[in-house]
Amino acid sequence: MSTLKKDYRNAGSNMEEVKNEMDSKFYADICIEKNKMEDKIVKEKEANTSLTEEIKQDMVTDNNDDFDFVADYDEPVDSGGGSLLPDNTAASSLSVGFVGVGGGGGKLAKAFIDVGFTKTLVVNTTDKDKSAGLDDSHFLLLPGADGVGKNIDLGKKILSDNSTFVEDYLRTRIGKVDWLFVLAGGGGGTGSASHALDGCMNRYLKSISASGRVVYVVTSPTSQELLNPTIKSNYESIKKDVADSPHIIIDNERQLQLLRGKVGMLGLYPTANKNFAKLIGQVLKLSSEPSPIQTFDSKDLERCLSTDGRIFLGTTVIRDPSDPNLGSLIYQNCLQKSPCPGPKGNIQTGVLLLVVTNQMASDPSLSNQLEAAISYVGGRASALFSGVYVREKLPGLIAITALGGIK
Repeated sequence: MSTLKKDYRNAGSNMEEVKNEMDSKFYADICIEKNKMEDKIVKEKEANTSLTEEIKQDMVTDNNDDFDFVADYDEPVDSGGGSLLPDNTAASSLSVGFVGVGGGGGKLAKAFIDVGFTKTLVVNTTDKDKSAGLDDSHFLLLPGADGVGKNIDLGKKILSDNSTFVEDYLRTRIGKVDWLFVLAGGGGGTGSASHALDGCMNRYLKSISASGRVVYVVTSPTSQELLNPTIKSNYESIKKDVADSPHIIIDNERQLQLLRGKVGMLGLYPTANKNFAKLIGQVLKLSSEPSPIQTFDSKDLERCLSTDGRIFLGTTVIRDPSDPNLGSLIYQNCLQKSPCPGPKGNIQTGVLLLVVTNQMASDPSLSNQLEAAISYVGGRASALFSGVYVREKLPGLIAITALGGIK
């Protein structure tokens, strides 16, 4: 009996051990399965993430494919967004800017920069005509041709096609001015086509609420150059284009005659351009200054510049201002020594600016002569404007004559 009880107790103990062993094995199996499930979930997440990235990349690739053609048009274009050119250092009663068009116009523009008119831009269809020493900030190269080979029709097409481009450059480089002087050579293809930008120039002035106008300055070819029919035709074309606008004609033949024997061949045109720039600059400067005698002010100058038709400019120095025929002497000398063709036809406005020393201004007899000279010029124009200024250390009496509205 006791043996049976003992066996029974041993059997019960074994069962408990078996039970505990089974519980441990079951728990371990559960843990293993749990770990397997967690690994599976992690792998599925990684797979899904990878798939998502692939889908995203495919979408990006697809989007890039949609716009891959843009790269073929992605050539850099200068929008004229550079900084404004520095303010003019040359004194002037008017706010002015200058635009040289073509090779000849660009060289004349460089002369204006050199005398202090830094709000100056050069526009050309080739950089081969770019003046030596001209900073890139003043230069605009138009696309479409490497020069136009004196083909005025091609020149007008390129200028017209790029008129918005030029207008943007005027606004972002020259900025706010009231008057715009357009400088052009009358024999080439680009310069002779410059009037094709007339609408662009006037839109620009209107957009900045300018009070002035566009004034054209055109150089005429020499006598030898005019023997070429293409050069002559180009010059006649631009002369006709600007006829109804305020404009100045510079006669290169007359300029060279005035300078021959004074400068070498290489210096002829640079000197002529610089002299003309100084002449214009002196008119702008004198109109900005007060005078104890008689003042030629900005409104007087605006009246002269805004009158349609050709403007004549001339200057001279009278060594002996006591000459009894001073009025005639001043007028005739200004005509003969001018870089501009002589005036013909009706003259709307006349200007005579005189620069004298204190001694001249204090001489009673000379005062009468000066008044007579002013009247002499005034008798040849519908409206007369004059100014008398005092300087020291002059070589003589300096006179500048401007006649406007010549048709």
